Amino acid sequence: MYTAIRRTRGFLLLLTLCLAFSAFGQEKAAYVIYNKKGKKVSYSKLLREAQQMDIILFGELHNNPISHWLELELAQDLNDGRNLVLGAEMIEADNQKALNNYFTGIIDREGLDTLARLWPNYDTDYEPLVELAREAKLPFIATNIPRRYASMVYKDGGFEALEKLADYEKRWIAPLPITFDPELPQYQNILSMMEGHGTPELVMAQAMKDATMAHFILQNYYPENTFLHFNGAYHSDFHEGILWYLQLQQPDLNYLTITTVEQGNTAELESEHIGRADFIICVDEDMTKTY
Repeated sequence: MYTAIRRTRGFLLLLTLCLAFSAFGQEKAAYVIYNKKGKKVSYSKLLREAQQMDIILFGELHNNPISHWLELELAQDLNDGRNLVLGAEMIEADNQKALNNYFTGIIDREGLDTLARLWPNYDTDYEPLVELAREAKLPFIATNIPRRYASMVYKDGGFEALEKLADYEKRWIAPLPITFDPELPQYQNILSMMEGHGTPELVMAQAMKDATMAHFILQNYYPENTFLHFNGAYHSDFHEGILWYLQLQQPDLNYLTITTVEQGNTAELESEHIGRADFIICVDEDMTKTY
């Protein structure tokens, strides 16, 4: 039996090596990192710059495994010698208490699943980040507006709908009134992408999410720390969204944006992605999705 296992392992190792050399020979890459000008750079370059930053916005494609893997790798690497704070769009602000109770052992993993509105892909894509923070005793900040309040903005008349919230509910959103610029290109793109079905209130809901995430990032950022935030790429692409609100309130901090894009050929960054972020992770569009 042991000999058979050794033969099997040997075959698998040989097969892996053959596939690796084959891929190398065809110059196929699962992903390539580019800077904002479209020049190929190494992960080491990205890490060196990230180590000098106060706040980093990591824009992911929610179902892209390369996004999630590199989020975890960057968090682990920044935790080596940095005062690191993690935060995420994927956990809403009113679930912070449940998350804190999980970190302190008051509730277990099942309790967290019961009390917090975890995304369907939490187990595969976000739990590794939460567990890294829990084990390393790092703060993990739930930054997103509770979805019911974003829905109120969209369906019930814009920002004014939030004014009727009780004071304790307003603790989970950016302070009102928020500054809003509907002419920002990314907000205008929302309307064009909806092909006539978008409304000003839909853009307001997006802005309220951005403003709320920026609010909780700054509320939990302290000098000499690095805040690494995970969010959907659209929330920080082209240095708008969350970053626009961060810079409005704290223009002197050092910010870095990362985004993720998919292309049929990763050998050269397509022109539409130039300048999308300080670093652009270009992933082969055939990459397996997490859901």
